[in-house]
Amino acid sequence: MSRRQAEAREERLAVLPRICGSILDTVGNTPVVRINKLAPEGVEVYVKLEAFNPLGSVKDRLALGIIEAAERDGTLKPGQTVIEATSGNTGIGLAMVCAHKGYPLVVTMAENFSVERRRLMRYLGARVILTPAAEKGSGMLNKARELADKHGWFLCRQFENEANADMHSRTTAMEILADFGENGLDYWVTGFGTGGTLKGVARVLKEKSPGTRIIATEPDNSPLLGSGVTQSYRDDGSPAASHPIFRPHLMQGWSPDFIPKLTNDVLEAQFIDRLVPISGADALEYARALARQEGIFCGITAGATFAAALQVAREAPKGSRILAMLPDTGERYLSTPLFDDITDTMSDEEMEISASTPSYRFDAPSQAAPAADGAAMPEPTEKARDFVEQVISDPDEPVVLFALEWCEFCWSVRKLFAAADVPFRSVDLDSVAYQENNWGGDIRVALRKKTGAPTIPQIFVGGEHVGGCTETLDAFKDGHLQDLLKAKGVSFDASKSVDPYEFFPKWLHPR
Repeated sequence: MSRRQAEAREERLAVLPRICGSILDTVGNTPVVRINKLAPEGVEVYVKLEAFNPLGSVKDRLALGIIEAAERDGTLKPGQTVIEATSGNTGIGLAMVCAHKGYPLVVTMAENFSVERRRLMRYLGARVILTPAAEKGSGMLNKARELADKHGWFLCRQFENEANADMHSRTTAMEILADFGENGLDYWVTGFGTGGTLKGVARVLKEKSPGTRIIATEPDNSPLLGSGVTQSYRDDGSPAASHPIFRPHLMQGWSPDFIPKLTNDVLEAQFIDRLVPISGADALEYARALARQEGIFCGITAGATFAAALQVAREAPKGSRILAMLPDTGERYLSTPLFDDITDTMSDEEMEISASTPSYRFDAPSQAAPAADGAAMPEPTEKARDFVEQVISDPDEPVVLFALEWCEFCWSVRKLFAAADVPFRSVDLDSVAYQENNWGGDIRVALRKKTGAPTIPQIFVGGEHVGGCTETLDAFKDGHLQDLLKAKGVSFDASKSVDPYEFFPKWLHPR
């Protein structure tokens, strides 16, 4: 980048508004970015980065549009529970909107969608009801309908709700026109998903930029649109059955097992100028290529859309301008095949780099200075010694964890106890309550004198020393801890089947 380009970027950033009334005011106005390395020569390829929405995907738009439309027409009442079926991104967007506006949210989601999505929704306060993967998208949709009917909840109906497409007509389409001008864009490329983006943008471009060709893309192994097989619908516009051509595919959020009503509207209006099928392998390849060659971090569906855009670009006349919609961030795909070749351990190359200097290595002895020979262990104060004895002999709290507040090994033991419903007292020696006059340090000296172990945590049951983190997890694994808890009269859930080693810190494995 030239100095002038850098200065121009800084000037643009300097005039952007910095103060928003709420998180909802940050939805939309996502950037369009030019592709510099991956585009064919003579053709301008751009991507619209919907990951710049506040919760990381294009579905933030429809979530806000649907909820506010329902508020305006009165179908959503104050405090009413909202429910929707989602592969994840819509649910995450709804969780943001509902958290801000004060609506309880329940989402239904097929179990095969990425776990990070369900965790994000729960983190934002939503309740996530999983449905069997074998029942596909129709299963989670039917479950949402059942729950809405039984409990009187507001069902978003993203696949047939006109507010979805309307939001894209008002925002996404107008942003594209503002960036490229009328007839300034030759091709617009998108997957169909719910159909909201496709319908909302396509109808505006057809009216205001008729020279722009609409390119839709779908999985090559599940070509619902390309099959020509019609979709059946209920009276309310929801799908009556799975589409017979549907097959499982990699692109989460693309192509459910039915053609949504909003997408069918686009087919009937003949807005699509070309349909481009894309393989899962190409979706993975180009998502990774965007990351490693353009610095654009996006998901599998974005990789698939970009692959379709490049296919169009290779055949387009010189000078063509192509825009591809990139719907979300790569962080939604950490547990999917997109990251199969990405490890959290050091590779041989990284180990070689580490070994190129002498210190802070896992393949060499520590460079720390040894303790002085014959160094005496400090004597504990009487107050600290008495405190330890009093705590571990308290009959009302027989399970005691001497810990540090944010130590990962201490949290491993806490998670084990929580999983097995073991009641315990945690003495957090680094907490505010133990900081005055180094009181926590004095207790730690007394604890080391009693156990002979310098490490934290240390666990006691009924006054009996179990050990540190590893010893406690080992004792649970072989049943000794459960026997000790029973012998000391500690009530816990003995029926829980728990692998205690799953609670070790995730980084604690061979490098």
